[in-house]
Amino acid sequence: MEFLKLLHLSANNAGTSTGTRWIDSTGTALQSVSPVNGKPIATVTSTDRESYEAVIKAAEEAFLIWRQWPAPKRGDIVRQIGEALRSYKAPLGKLVSYEMGKSLQEGLGEVQEMIDICDFAVGLSRQLHGLTMHSERPSHRMYEQWHPLGIVGVISAFNFPVAVWSWNSMLSWVCGDVCVWKPSEKTPLCALACQHIVSEVFAKNNVPEGVSGLVVGERMVGEWMASDNRIPLVSATGSTRMGKAVATSVAARLGRSLLELGGNNAIIISQEADLDIAILGAVFGAVGTAGQRCTSTRRLIVHESIYDKVKLRLVKAYGQLRIGDPLDENNHVGPLIDQAAVSMYLQAIAACKNEGGIFLVEGGVLQGPGFEGGCYVKPCIAEAEPHYSIVQHETFAPILYLLTYSTLEQAIRIQNGVPQGLSSSIMTLNLREAEQFLSAAGSDCGIANVNIGTSGAEIGGAFGGEKETGGGRESGSDAWKVYMRRQTNTINYSPKLPLAQGIKFDI
Repeated sequence: MEFLKLLHLSANNAGTSTGTRWIDSTGTALQSVSPVNGKPIATVTSTDRESYEAVIKAAEEAFLIWRQWPAPKRGDIVRQIGEALRSYKAPLGKLVSYEMGKSLQEGLGEVQEMIDICDFAVGLSRQLHGLTMHSERPSHRMYEQWHPLGIVGVISAFNFPVAVWSWNSMLSWVCGDVCVWKPSEKTPLCALACQHIVSEVFAKNNVPEGVSGLVVGERMVGEWMASDNRIPLVSATGSTRMGKAVATSVAARLGRSLLELGGNNAIIISQEADLDIAILGAVFGAVGTAGQRCTSTRRLIVHESIYDKVKLRLVKAYGQLRIGDPLDENNHVGPLIDQAAVSMYLQAIAACKNEGGIFLVEGGVLQGPGFEGGCYVKPCIAEAEPHYSIVQHETFAPILYLLTYSTLEQAIRIQNGVPQGLSSSIMTLNLREAEQFLSAAGSDCGIANVNIGTSGAEIGGAFGGEKETGGGRESGSDAWKVYMRRQTNTINYSPKLPLAQGIKFDI
């Protein structure tokens, strides 16, 4: 693969970098294994404590300089990163597909998300504006402005090995922050690739060493970041269990955390839905990335009057899915990330059956030629009940639960009746139903869609969810404010000192 040639140019595949310099570490060796065929790709040396300290020190020193660069100038650096990503889109997208296992189209789409957030951040670099307010005191001016925080720690997950980092880093950089990235230990090569691309741009523009730090390792490295007082904001994407641990450590030192955690997303299919759209949205949402998106569709809540029709069409659609090598663009579904994911998939199927679920499309592990590595599984569909314990749980695999409803109020209760609150959707051509779903009495998720599925969020809107999803917001809208600190300023240009609220204080 073309991009692997670039990876082997790194400092003996060191997994620690300050952005423009690779650091030797005595950490353990992490082997990246492709779920596509079960073959090792390369070995990366993880970050030890000494090299971690070197990255943080470089980040601290870089921040003192970077924060003083004009925001539009920082934005121009991000613009150049976007241009570099355009030139590397094909090989980087292929690497994402090969190391993570998602389809090539999705791998290319993930790199396009990076390009899109670069474009967004460039425009944002000229719009980091505050407000002016009228003072109650004469000859006073009040306003607020936004300043960078410092070091932003980014902990990302395997399912989007490059895009989520870019959401955080591009916004952080235009805001004047510096970043230290701890990627998933399951996809370290994607992180090394991004670091190479960024370092080329930084070197050409004399960007201070330390603006983009990389620390590769397992859970312990993330724990160092979460408990580090020098990192005012930790942005963590992953499981709810991981998010709770990060939030606890960060809160103990009164730091900030931005959490993007689990989702148990549902589509409501109304009796007034366009079923062609509904079926397409449901199938892609359930099987895209082999069900390993935080926005994957896990539950389908179908009106009882059309339930049998929807069931038949879903079963027919699943019969047309092509499973196999994700680099083959004829295939729809690639492998799960590893054997642990396969085990969780099988456990979820067994749990559903034990609770009374009936499988319309049976699951199972695929073996034989074309399914090397043992991580290819069958997307499956089960008739279930909302109260089943497994239905309440997020399983990172292509398992879809079919549920029924009779009234929209009941459907919304089912939709909201899980611990997670990330993405949701209703398929309906009825304006009243759509508006009710989007109202305060409707979906309790951070994302609520009408006539599109639960996955595929655009970068222009803030991305994130409520409840056990963590409450964080990334990407578009005013998510940039998370990466900055607000400062209220009052200027007295009179020869006197009038006090607020008319207080008199004579001395």
